[in-house]
Amino acid sequence: MSIMTRLILTSSDSGAGGLMQAGLADIVIPFGIRFIRDRLPTPTGLATLFAARSAEHGSPGSHWLDFIRRRHLEEIGGRDLGLIELCERCEVIELWIDPDPNSQLTLIWLLDYLRHHAQIASKLTLVQADVAIGDHLPEEVATWRLPSARIRNDHLEQACAAWGAYRAPSPQDWFNLLSKDLSVLRQLRHSVLELLEELPMNATGLGATEMRMLELISAGNARPFDVFPGDKKRNERRVFGYWEVGALLEGRLAHCREPVVSGLDEGPFTLEMHDDRNRYERYQRSRLKLTALGEAILARAEDFSRHNPIHRWWGGTELTNDRLWRWDPANRALIAP
Repeated sequence: MSIMTRLILTSSDSGAGGLMQAGLADIVIPFGIRFIRDRLPTPTGLATLFAARSAEHGSPGSHWLDFIRRRHLEEIGGRDLGLIELCERCEVIELWIDPDPNSQLTLIWLLDYLRHHAQIASKLTLVQADVAIGDHLPEEVATWRLPSARIRNDHLEQACAAWGAYRAPSPQDWFNLLSKDLSVLRQLRHSVLELLEELPMNATGLGATEMRMLELISAGNARPFDVFPGDKKRNERRVFGYWEVGALLEGRLAHCREPVVSGLDEGPFTLEMHDDRNRYERYQRSRLKLTALGEAILARAEDFSRHNPIHRWWGGTELTNDRLWRWDPANRALIAP
């Protein structure tokens, strides 16, 4: 017999807090995993992260429940359950998923991970939000009547194909998703396009988020957090999270070999900097300007990759100056190296 009733798995910490306070489930567990910018975790690494606790989980953060709030841990009977074991103990499992690309990647990974467990897959219901759940008060979330869908084989098959495409060593399979019917996972198509837009542009060598940051800095009187994306902010891009954007501004734009942004007075963008009041205030007060190279790139007259080394990951694709997949936004075309 199941010892628990209703479990919500969701895609953000802030969303989990609102869902729990709204009283929508007995247990709410967020996934804090990021599939953006850095090299993807290996299948073995993910399997270990979400397995029942063992000697392999010796360091903080090595087990998926390490940082879950204590009240959640008490309700599920401890910190040692694996994802499969937790799902087996629940009668109803709802997936409340934000619309941003990392959340959609979390969804397709999760469905691919669970598709081999038919008994668990049969319990799953997808609740797809059109807005970030964590941006709304629990009282509001409690009144939502969002469309939901029981997970079927076509959900699992589409998630498996999409996750395989994102993990591939080139973006070609991911690009090919645009020619397929993705409506069964209705937020996926937009995320496919948003992620492709973060490949280096054909004329500039920078992705869409970086170019939007240059545009905002060019307008004048910009401080660092003025160019960060966020709810009701001028930078509407939503691919990268807070820490990733900070790393982009510092490492890719301001403190690279030939900077495109000047005036950033602090760094590196770490928790230690945030904990140091003087350093954090100095960072906030920075006045950002475009360098001559930055102005040329914004005007599509220069290419970042001609002046700076590139070595970063996009899904399973390793991007370097010698192997630089590019995106042509005008024609929505993928350009091979």
